[in-house]
Amino acid sequence: MAARSRVVSTPDVSARIDPVAVMRIKNLQLRAKTVVEGFFNGLHRSPLHGSSVEFSEYRPYTVGDDLRGLDWKRYARSDRYYIKKFEDETSRNGYLVVDQSQSMGFGSLEYTKIEYARTLAATFAYFLTLQRDCVGLMTFDEAIGDYIPARRRVGHLRQLLVALSRPVSGKGTDINVPLRQIANLVRRRGLVLLISDLLSPIESLRTNLAYLRSRGHEVALLRTLDPTELNFHLDAPSMVQDLETGQEFYLDPESAKDDYQQRFAEHQSQLQGVCDSLGVDLYTISTSEPLQDSLFHLLDSKQRQSRGTARSGMLARATTGLGGGAS
Repeated sequence: MAARSRVVSTPDVSARIDPVAVMRIKNLQLRAKTVVEGFFNGLHRSPLHGSSVEFSEYRPYTVGDDLRGLDWKRYARSDRYYIKKFEDETSRNGYLVVDQSQSMGFGSLEYTKIEYARTLAATFAYFLTLQRDCVGLMTFDEAIGDYIPARRRVGHLRQLLVALSRPVSGKGTDINVPLRQIANLVRRRGLVLLISDLLSPIESLRTNLAYLRSRGHEVALLRTLDPTELNFHLDAPSMVQDLETGQEFYLDPESAKDDYQQRFAEHQSQLQGVCDSLGVDLYTISTSEPLQDSLFHLLDSKQRQSRGTARSGMLARATTGLGGGAS
């Protein structure tokens, strides 16, 4: 029977780290560490918290194990000591799928969407590594860039961060290729985090997300957008260029604003509808937001979804005893 966690966590606004300050850190691993430590420091944990989540299996007792985990009934039957093994002790696979197309190279701040997305991916890689989960990576534009299988070994995190740091080279975006590849390559059920601006057709995305979900994977989409994409603003009529096609065209802000906002709202609504129908989490993130907010909200959502169920997911499981691996 599952042991319910009693951890009650809320973010401390005063502990939020300015993303501009984070982006000024050149080393990607140090960025990720800074965000994760800020995340842990911003939590208020209840003094009442239970053990892990779902009971899974037994393993032999070894010196140093918590004696509270001993199964005395099994000892009475076998005259041997066994520890109950819980779900949070079993390693699972997490895959970060990161969009590195030219549209991700846009940015109205001191940094671009791709810099923010890389840092977000590095943050989740660092966090899941602390949780002793296996982490893999796939980058893409119109084709697959890097693919690194999920592992947990010395030097693996560094390998992921090197791949994430490679410059943007492709033009267009084909978001369906990496989703199909992940579904075909990853046999073991796990977590797939897609980090992209999601500027792609909805119907083909629906098909590939449905395929991933049919394979039993947890899926979350982190839609990463610049503030000006969320709130259209152009000071004067201008010639603008499509970053992926290179096409230039004249744009009048007065006539374009309403049309843009309507199209954006329709696309967002369709995207949300697809995700809701498939049980996929969708988070729209402005690159002006502190990065630890995304980590908190995703974990908090997974924890709330897992309440009342016998089996909680990879991220929900990570919320039981938050802060345990951050030292």
